[in-house]
Amino acid sequence: MAVFLDNFQCERRNVASVVTGILFFTGWWIMTQLWYCRPQQLNHAFHTCGVFPTLAFFMINAVANAQVRGDSYESGFWLFVGFMLMFGVLIASMWILFGAYVTQPL
Repeated sequence: MAVFLDNFQCERRNVASVVTGILFFTGWWIMTQLWYCRPQQLNHAFHTCGVFPTLAFFMINAVANAQVRGDSYESGFWLFVGFMLMFGVLIASMWILFGAYVTQPL
């Protein structure tokens, strides 16, 4: 795989961004199809599991390569807030989905 990537004039971070973008698009595609096919079974709280990670995804990918490498003298506040938002959404989505599916009476 590394030999294959050496033939292209791009950084590995760009390839990782493309792969995560494809996975993110796939997640949104599945979410919209579920909303279209079964709107009565989809709780409105489930949309927060998709909207806030999208905001965090754009915040993290908006950071320049120089800042990630440490060549920039700017503070890393934007990147820090993006990662904290992503972590908070991960915890919140587990809480929402656990409450929706596990704690339901049989």
